[in-house]
Amino acid sequence: MIKRIGSLFAGHIDLGDIGQDATPANDRRYTNQQLATVFDKAEAMAVAMDRLGYDAFWMAEHHFQHEGYECIPNLPLFYVHLAHVTEKLRFGCGFNVTPMWHPLRLAEDFATADILTKGRVIFGVARGYHTREVESLGGVLQDAEANRALFEEQVEIMLKAFHEESWSHKGPYYTLPERMPYRGYEVEQLTLVPRPLRLPVETWQPIVSANPRGLDFMAKHQIKGIVGGGSALMAERPIIAFKEAYERAGHAVSLGQNLCLGLNFHIAETREKAIREATPFFEEHLKMFAPLNMVPMSAEALAKLQTRGGWAEEKIPTLERAVETGSWYCGPPEGFVAYLQELAERYPGLEDLNVQSSMGTPGAVMIEQLTAFAEDVMPKVLV
Repeated sequence: MIKRIGSLFAGHIDLGDIGQDATPANDRRYTNQQLATVFDKAEAMAVAMDRLGYDAFWMAEHHFQHEGYECIPNLPLFYVHLAHVTEKLRFGCGFNVTPMWHPLRLAEDFATADILTKGRVIFGVARGYHTREVESLGGVLQDAEANRALFEEQVEIMLKAFHEESWSHKGPYYTLPERMPYRGYEVEQLTLVPRPLRLPVETWQPIVSANPRGLDFMAKHQIKGIVGGGSALMAERPIIAFKEAYERAGHAVSLGQNLCLGLNFHIAETREKAIREATPFFEEHLKMFAPLNMVPMSAEALAKLQTRGGWAEEKIPTLERAVETGSWYCGPPEGFVAYLQELAERYPGLEDLNVQSSMGTPGAVMIEQLTAFAEDVMPKVLV
């Protein structure tokens, strides 16, 4: 039963030209004034979503993206501001990339945001996928095993700091605290000050590869998962694997329970019109994400993405195909209602859903689409 509907915004500015005939991703560069417009854009979306009755607005933490795609570097700080211009909307950290943080600094920032917003910030963690930002900020990403080990130790430290009044930790990457003299005694334990007021801290993580080790880690700590669309979703593999991991950890769950499914959409009077309008946004999404191994594609197709036009020469995914597989919905509201009702029946434990526009969609169009969904689809889907 779908009970809560939110939306994800990765943080792109209005890019100007978009699609396969527009500026290649690596050639984009914007002024500081242009990049800073992402905050006004996100605030306008938040105010609209709060008015329209959405549950949560998820945004992404990223760094150094002069290309204009993901331009919000500090989620807890931004969310304290957004909580003051909205009334009920919650704000999801989708996600804080922990290998770029000292875990205790991230834990402190979240705890501060939890207190100042009276519990309206949702904690979310991830391992990262941009080498430029993770490695530049002192983390590790190119060594996948080291990245996972660092991430898991950091998450365990943060959860311990949230939920225990005093604690210590010793692992491969951190010894907290190091033994030292302090004001007449030997330091052996630490206390996070302040800790979140709302405990236990609900924690979310993206599910991408559905690797058993990663899912078992999530189940061990009862971390919830966000699954994007695409063929992986329609094949149900991550959703089933997540349920199996929770059961291995001794937690009985229904299919879809403790998960949020993310779907890209574009509403118009007809399927054909929606696909026509949204195709440039879909193409911009490919230009940005495919070279980061987020969309399976041949080397020849990836190279073609870096040029203007002529994509038909290579086997590059199309929006029509994405609609056929179910990773996108394009069409009239009534069709979206039927699709989401079918999704809820397929996954009886599902309570959370994110609907969003694609990378590159102008802000005015995103608000227009969120409004159409809230008025014509949401009332017929929510339980």
